[in-house]
Amino acid sequence: MQYNEINEKSGMTMYDIIIVGAGPAGLTSALYALRANKKVLLLEAKSYGGQIINAHRIENYPGISAISGFDYATTLYNQVLSLGGMIRYERVQEVLKDKTVITNKDTYQAKSIIIATGCERRKLNIEREEEFVGHGISYCATCDGAFFKDLDVAVVGGGNTALEEALYLANLARKVYLIHRCNTFKAQDAYIEEVHKKDNIELILNAEVETLKGSDKLESVTIRHDGTLEDLAVSGLFIAIGLTPNNTAFENILKLDSDGYIVSANGETNCEGIYVAGDARTKDVRQLTTAVADGTIAATLAMTYLNNLKDE
Repeated sequence: MQYNEINEKSGMTMYDIIIVGAGPAGLTSALYALRANKKVLLLEAKSYGGQIINAHRIENYPGISAISGFDYATTLYNQVLSLGGMIRYERVQEVLKDKTVITNKDTYQAKSIIIATGCERRKLNIEREEEFVGHGISYCATCDGAFFKDLDVAVVGGGNTALEEALYLANLARKVYLIHRCNTFKAQDAYIEEVHKKDNIELILNAEVETLKGSDKLESVTIRHDGTLEDLAVSGLFIAIGLTPNNTAFENILKLDSDGYIVSANGETNCEGIYVAGDARTKDVRQLTTAVADGTIAATLAMTYLNNLKDE
C-alpha cells in the first residue's frame, strides 16, 4: 500500500484504517495495524490516553508492578508514533456507511474503521471534584480500591455499579458509606441483599454530596442528608453514578443499545468493515486490560477484512 494512494472518486487520501479515539484501545489497534504495514490515521477529540491518563497509579496491569496512568499512556502513544502513526486532534461528527469520516475540521476516507471512543464517567459536578481526582476521588473501585486498604471511604450511587463498588471496597476498606440520593436502590435484588449483609457498609439514603474538603488530598465530604448537613471523614470517594458512551457520531449507522453503547459481541458491528474496541461497546468488564485486548481484536478483524478485500 503506497501512502499516496488516492480515492479516485473523491480525490482524498485513502487510509487502510481510521481509528476514532486514542485511548488504550485505539492506540493498541494502531500499534497492531502499523506493525502490519497498514496506513493508519488516528482521530482524537481531546488528548491521547483516554481516562487512564488521569489514574494516579496503576498496579493491576500484568507485567507492570506500578506505573502512573500518564506514563503508561505516554509510553503507548510514543510507541505508536515511533511506528509512523499519524494522529490528528479533531472531533468526529459523523461516519457514513461508505466509511467516510467527517470531523469538525476535515473529511477522510478509509477502507475500514475502528471506533474506540470510550465513555465518560458521569460526575457530581461540584467544586474541587477535578482537583481531587487521583487524590481521593476515583470512578473505579477495582482500579483504585487497594490504595484505601483499612481506611474509611464512601461510594455515591444507587445502581448495580455503585453496589458492586461498595461490595468490592468492603473487603478492603475499614468502613464504606454508600450514599444514594433516593430511598430505594435501582440495583438488582441480589446486590442489595449482599450489601445489607456487610457489617462495614453503612447506607446513607436520601442524601447528596455537596462539598469536598481537604488540603492536597480528600479528607472529608459534606452531605445533605434528609435536609441536614453532615460531615463524613473519608479518605476516598468513589463516584458511580453512571457512564455516558461517546457514540452520538455513529448512531446514524450503527446499532446502539438503550444506554447508547455500540452493540457488539466481539468487536464486530452491524456495518461491514466497521469495528469497535474498548468501553464504547456492550461488555461486562471495563478495565485497562480489556481495553487493550479489544484493541488487539478489532485491529485483527480489520486486517482480515482488508486482506479479504484484496482477494476479491
